[in-house]
Amino acid sequence: MHAYLHAATRRGGHERVGPFVVGLDPHSANPFRNYAVPDPGAAPSAADVAALVALFAERDRRPRLEYVPGSAPLVEPALLAAGFTVESRAPIMVCPAAALVDVPPPAGVELVEAVADDDLLATARVQHEAYGEPAPPTAADVARLRRTVRAGGVVVLARATGGGAAPGTAVGAGLCTAPLDGVCELAAVAVAAAFRRRGIAAAVTARLAAPAYAGGAAAVWLEPAGPAEQRIYERVGFAPAGAKVAIGR
Repeated sequence: MHAYLHAATRRGGHERVGPFVVGLDPHSANPFRNYAVPDPGAAPSAADVAALVALFAERDRRPRLEYVPGSAPLVEPALLAAGFTVESRAPIMVCPAAALVDVPPPAGVELVEAVADDDLLATARVQHEAYGEPAPPTAADVARLRRTVRAGGVVVLARATGGGAAPGTAVGAGLCTAPLDGVCELAAVAVAAAFRRRGIAAAVTARLAAPAYAGGAAAVWLEPAGPAEQRIYERVGFAPAGAKVAIGR
């Protein structure tokens, strides 16, 4: 999983500071889109950490890292000494292909692959609402989702077909990246507040993972936001397989 994070950051527009690769989003200050990943076995000096902090400050972003701690055990002490604080130690969940459970959407909801810009914009709107983004989605958000699709990933949109909502109303969404060395990340699963607790998130998750395995992925992983989300993903066949640390200043 750490190798995936490291390679995914390098694949996008990134910068290097000492033993860190840094991915920064020029269009959004969202911390989940702006973070560094240490090289495997990294042993950063105080000067390396200071240079990393300076780069984030120069780009008007909060210094932050996400990585699997066992891959670089000397990084956390160096960051803590520089005033960083651990934000989370979230479980990494993986679903083997044989364990994947097909969860159909609930009555009154359909799942479609979002390809057209209108559907990608609707996806971004649901995600912004669910994750508490203060600003509405922009063309940059649509372009980011479009890049996921063009790279071979999948974006799924859940739409109402009835059940008290106007047909076509976006009620949920999520995405799965294209395989990178056989590994895909399933992320940004979101459900509009009025439609939660109906099984939409589980259905979206299953619909995203299935084509990844059909396309030859060796592993699909995700990071639950909390215990409630973990239980949803367990319904689909995902199980904890390690942890990832998020640490920032």
